[in-house]
Amino acid sequence: MAREVRIGNRLVGDGHPTFIIAELGINHNGDLQIAKRMIDAAVHAGVDAVKFQKRTPDVSTPEAQKHKMRETPWGYLPYIEYRHKVEFNEEEYREIDRYCKEKNIPWLVSVWDEPAVDFMEQFDTPAYKIPSAALTDHNLLRYVRKTGKPVILSTGMSTMEQIRRAVNVLGEQDLVIMHCTSTYPCEPDELNLRMIETLRREFPNIPIGYSGHEVGLVPTAVAVALGACMVERHLTLDRAMWGSDQAASVEPGGFERLVKYIRVTEMALGDGIKRVYDSEKPSLMKLRRVNDE
Repeated sequence: MAREVRIGNRLVGDGHPTFIIAELGINHNGDLQIAKRMIDAAVHAGVDAVKFQKRTPDVSTPEAQKHKMRETPWGYLPYIEYRHKVEFNEEEYREIDRYCKEKNIPWLVSVWDEPAVDFMEQFDTPAYKIPSAALTDHNLLRYVRKTGKPVILSTGMSTMEQIRRAVNVLGEQDLVIMHCTSTYPCEPDELNLRMIETLRREFPNIPIGYSGHEVGLVPTAVAVALGACMVERHLTLDRAMWGSDQAASVEPGGFERLVKYIRVTEMALGDGIKRVYDSEKPSLMKLRRVNDE
């Protein structure tokens, strides 16, 4: 079984270019025009897809959290009201779908509950993402799997045994597993990038990716060097904007650099076969005094 999955018209896995997702999430704060500007920035940076989050707030919000008060851009509100305000409706998602097609960029979502899956089935998105918070929701995993679309599984705040159980529920076919630490932003000493290697050993038939929440760009390029074939980073127009994910996000100029770093990393890794390059031969002739051939 090849370690690869088809996402839309792209093969994702070993030997293929890294599939780069700009996670727009809820950094738009419920504003469709901001979301469009974020899509524009992602397209300009050269990413392979953009991603949103789809929740049914009354279903996906933990009961104990619904009525907790929270400071928001709309004032001091119960958490459930805030969740409704940042959630796009059908008309807005139809416009997102139209705009992404106009810009020729695939889009997908993280689905947080079963009604969100039903809602998204009206759109021709290439895959579904399971957020880290839902990894242990086996009913949701089964429901997503019934759609027949590829699944991207994020593994933040989860144990190895919980990951194994989730993979057992989903099956290995058309699955990508994303290493992730669900801290926003995440300190370098908790990124644990070697988990990419651990997951590659544990699941030899499944492509392994990386969903990063760190400040900066270098760890994401390192993740590619360690074998991540899909990477996801949050994009924002301005890290000073309101929202819990903004501080762990990358601004447009940084995202352009990130895509370049990843592509340079891919080229620099090579194939592991030692050879003498033509570009080295002038130095060889000039500097090597003893030739053992």
